Amino acid sequence: MSRNHEVTTNHPLLGSDGNLVEPGWSRSLVQEYDRSMIKAPKWRIKEWDYYLVLSDSFAGAFTISDDGYIGLQSVSLLVFDDKPWEHTETVLNAFPMGKLSLPSSSTTGITKYSDNRLQMKFEVNEGKRRITCHFDNFYTGKPFECDISLNQPDMDSMVIATPWNKNHAFYYNQKVNTMRASGYMEYAGQRYEFNPKTDFGTLDWGRGVWTYDNTWYWGSGNIDIDGNSFGFNIGYGFGNTKAATENVLFYNGKVHKLDDITFHLPEKSYLEPWKFTSSDKRFEMDFVPVLDRSACLDYKLIVSDQHQVFGKMSGTAVLDDGTKISVKDMMCFAEKVHNRY
Repeated sequence: MSRNHEVTTNHPLLGSDGNLVEPGWSRSLVQEYDRSMIKAPKWRIKEWDYYLVLSDSFAGAFTISDDGYIGLQSVSLLVFDDKPWEHTETVLNAFPMGKLSLPSSSTTGITKYSDNRLQMKFEVNEGKRRITCHFDNFYTGKPFECDISLNQPDMDSMVIATPWNKNHAFYYNQKVNTMRASGYMEYAGQRYEFNPKTDFGTLDWGRGVWTYDNTWYWGSGNIDIDGNSFGFNIGYGFGNTKAATENVLFYNGKVHKLDDITFHLPEKSYLEPWKFTSSDKRFEMDFVPVLDRSACLDYKLIVSDQHQVFGKMSGTAVLDDGTKISVKDMMCFAEKVHNRY
């Protein structure tokens, strides 16, 4: 069944009752998020900006978030060479509940976090995004530094407004793919340089009120194919997606909408091969894992079991006009996450 309701007109995201005015997907933030319109308690509001910058050999991931009764600021460095490894370092804050003042739109403003150990800033300016970070004692006593630029010309994104089957609970999310990356990361005397011809950044921008217990699946990747930018965003598992899914392809700045995608996870180990199939046969992929960025936190009330698996994808994707895109060994990720928080 096609679930592709596209929202095309500008209006407030939430009505006076605190519920979504128009569930569906869009190509930009046509629905305007206003934190003051939320009817749920402050401790249930979740807001975050997450960037992943990925090359075939290494990646960096950066999160600034205010999840109501907890703030979670994190940096990950991932290396995919002969002996793949990763380290994620996280700073937790108690009860931020809006104090981080995250912007109400992804298109303007500065998202920043600073304490004695971590200074991280995301800036948006004239078709570019800049990620700067200094993290003291990131790992084995050594600091992490980065200064990364992402190029964002006028282009489509994937935006979804999803309700839960519970009053005042909603998820408003934007994925901006295929942003060509330049700049560097530095750790332990090693400099990791991004090349805009081959390397890309992705933004996951989220605002909303979540229910307590959720399991979701998400996958994303970008690649240059003969000078053309190609990317995908696939996912399911949270909220009532009757109006729309978040499954899309990106090709040279335009979004192509997909129907349902199924993640076929291996039974024994996340590092065994995966498969992806689609109800409309427009996304058929094999995925060979390289690294499982796993994390399990159990604080009784707050539980998080995450497997973000990086690897190489090969297969076929079909654009809206029937054009077939062949993908071979595209570095990307797919994840399964269970959270209670």
